[in-house]
Amino acid sequence: MIAIVVLISIVVLAAGYFAYGRLVSRWLGLDDSRPTPACEMQDGVDYVPAKASLLLGQHFSAIAAAGPIVGPILACLWFGWLPALLWILLGSIFIGGVHDFTSLVASVRHKAASIGEIVKRYMSRTSQILFLIFVWLALVYVVIAFTDITAQTFTSVMKDNAFGPGVAVSSFLYLLLGILMGIVLFKMKMGLGRATAVFIPLVLLVIWLGTRLPGPIVTALVGVGVKQWELILLAYCFIASLLPMWLLLQPRGYLGGWFLYITMAIALIGALFGGFRIEYPALNVEGLHSLANGKSLIPILFITVACGACSGFHGIVASGTTSKQICRESDTRPVGYGAMILEGLVAVLALATVMFIPKGAESLKDDPNIIYGKGLANYMGLIGINFNLALAFALLAFSTFVYDTLDVCTRLARYILQELFGWASWPGRIAATFITLIVPAAFLMLAREKAYLVAWPIFGTSNQLLASLTLLAVSVWLIKTGKNAVFTLIPMAFMLVMTLWSLGLQIAPWLESVASGTRPAPDVTISGVCGSVLLVLSVWLIVEAVRMLSRRRSEARQ
Repeated sequence: MIAIVVLISIVVLAAGYFAYGRLVSRWLGLDDSRPTPACEMQDGVDYVPAKASLLLGQHFSAIAAAGPIVGPILACLWFGWLPALLWILLGSIFIGGVHDFTSLVASVRHKAASIGEIVKRYMSRTSQILFLIFVWLALVYVVIAFTDITAQTFTSVMKDNAFGPGVAVSSFLYLLLGILMGIVLFKMKMGLGRATAVFIPLVLLVIWLGTRLPGPIVTALVGVGVKQWELILLAYCFIASLLPMWLLLQPRGYLGGWFLYITMAIALIGALFGGFRIEYPALNVEGLHSLANGKSLIPILFITVACGACSGFHGIVASGTTSKQICRESDTRPVGYGAMILEGLVAVLALATVMFIPKGAESLKDDPNIIYGKGLANYMGLIGINFNLALAFALLAFSTFVYDTLDVCTRLARYILQELFGWASWPGRIAATFITLIVPAAFLMLAREKAYLVAWPIFGTSNQLLASLTLLAVSVWLIKTGKNAVFTLIPMAFMLVMTLWSLGLQIAPWLESVASGTRPAPDVTISGVCGSVLLVLSVWLIVEAVRMLSRRRSEARQ
């Protein structure tokens, strides 16, 4: 029974939080008598102390996007549910949770500095530049993967029912509601409680409207292809990343948080009480290779699950906004470590939407977002909700997670380019945003249909590499300050080996084509070139870290 697997997973994740999380807290030497940046530098704008319970919700909604849904579903389809489940549980507790927790603590201990600033302080300016370039590339790959999978949603058809256009209309109406909510909150000074009472029903209304579109509108939208939707979504990213945060990002993120918790509750209740049996095989491999596509279980599993077990993006969020709101050092454990444990649960629940599908079923050919949406729709069907309406709700919820990721990633990537080139003016903002989005546009236009399948291994690899490089920076900080770094060095080394191994596998076909003089396919070229750039940056950063530590050891001997 799926319920038993989910219950065991909850117990394991909870045990990891209370047992290993407490150990990590002790190794980090958390001390509530030490003032945090939020209290010491409180300004009412960026540095604002927040209760751990409130900050956990904000941080969780910021880091939990489509990654812990798409990755686990792909891993389950390719390798079976058991390897994916084991990696989600172990990765969340011993690697992802440690990464998020330690990056948050490191930032808090350095006046809420970014990981890039910490790299500069403990390694070198060169290391900081390399790290920022790597972060920028990782953010670009996130935009590529999630733009394409959202475009696939908007063009989806099931049993001659074109529900994709309805989701697209509901999605854009939802964004307009976010802007309207921002105006009434910040310009008309409506209270948050009253605004919530008004706008949550309006969101449900736009979902219903998406299922009731007039025929001519559906026909017109069916004619919009995947590539066209991708350009529309990138245009949205361009506009949204330049708008004031109060006008769209904050209210839309707040509404998205409601979606996140509602869908989690639906998935949890459906998995525990729906009576669904496990139909998909626990192992879908022969030897160590997938029966679905021939991919190697090791190392591909570890870069496919991605955010469900570990995510470098979390460290950017933790050291970007969350560290400026930590009230006490002890709050870093529930916020940093606890949010990753919750994301592990999201990944387990996504996995469950595949587990009750028999192998060979037609629905297994659907994209991960559709599989997830159908799973939630089946759960909601248990209480009599119409399947089409339930599916529209589930897919709009998925789209809201993606919107949260898309414009936040575009904004963060813009910040990085502005920092690197000193572009502080409005023309600089526009130029940085344009450069950030022109790369995804070129990738998506060159790649074949379902470009996310090309981008996902690169996205997963860059994201996991970013996590391992963040752990490397944290380890250098711990070593240089005389603290135990074994608990960060071991996960760093493991992730570094798995991701560099994966990069090698992605680069090899391109190198073979170049060496043989044959013209590689566009997908092979994209993976090869992008993988080579990531490999050079990673090795360079590792060399810089080793050089810094060797210099410190030499100075200590003298």
